Amino acid sequence: MIPLSDELPSVRTPWMTYAILALMFATWFFVQEAGFDQMALAASVCNLGMVPGELSHLAPIGTAVPLARDVACVVDNDQINVLTPVISMFLHGSWAHLLGNALFFWVFGNNIEDSLGHFRFLVFYLVCGLAAAFAHVISQPASPLPTVGASGAISGILGAYLVLYPKVRVRMLFFFIIFFKIIPIPAWLVLLWWFFWQLVAALPELARGEDLTGGVAVWAHVGGFVAGVLLVKLFENRHLVVRRVPVNRPASPE
Repeated sequence: MIPLSDELPSVRTPWMTYAILALMFATWFFVQEAGFDQMALAASVCNLGMVPGELSHLAPIGTAVPLARDVACVVDNDQINVLTPVISMFLHGSWAHLLGNALFFWVFGNNIEDSLGHFRFLVFYLVCGLAAAFAHVISQPASPLPTVGASGAISGILGAYLVLYPKVRVRMLFFFIIFFKIIPIPAWLVLLWWFFWQLVAALPELARGEDLTGGVAVWAHVGGFVAGVLLVKLFENRHLVVRRVPVNRPASPE
C-alpha cells in the first residue's frame, strides 16, 4: 500500500512542509552526495547518524560496526554526538528511503501544518523526532549501529493525523501482482493498520534482543507515532482548526 494523496485540501500554503522537504533533499545531495559516492554516504551515516550506544555511553569506545565493504563505523565520544538525534532526522540511507519518507510526509504533513501553524508545526515535527530517537535509544541502549532518517518524526505526523482527521479518506495505491488499483480508505484504518505492523515488527525485537529489525528502527516509529497522538492537541491552533471545519465537513444534501 502506498499513499498518494488525501481528500482534504489545504487552506494555507504549507511553507514549512516545503522547507523541511527541501532540507532533506539538500542534505541528501550536498552532504550525502545523493548516494552516488558510497564512501561519502557511509561517512555521513557513521559520523552524523544517531548511535544509541554513544548517547548512553554503553557501547565501548572503539567498537567497529561493518557498514559496507572495507568500511566500518567506529563508536567514539565526539561532541557532535549529542546533536545527532536532530541531525539524523535529515539524513537517509538510500533513494528509496528518502523518497518513501518524503511521500508520507507530503501526503499527511501539509494538513497537520495547516492545523498547527508554520512555527508550531516545525516544533512539533522536531519534538516527535526526538521522542522517536528516545524510544529507539531506550529499546537498544547499547547499540553501536548508526540510525538515520526522518521516519520517526514523520510517524509523529501520522499520529497527529489520526487524532485530527480520522475520517478523511486517503487514496492508497494497491499492487495485486501485476495489477494496481487506487482505493480511497479512511485515514483511521490506514494509520492504525500501519501502526499495528510497526508493533508486530517491534515486539519480537525486544523479546529476542535483536539490534534493529530488518535494518529499520521500528521502535522509533512507535515512539514517534505515540508522541504525535499524545501531543498534537497541545500544539494545535484552534483558530486554524475551526477554519478547516467547512473544508473537512461533507456537503449537506439539498
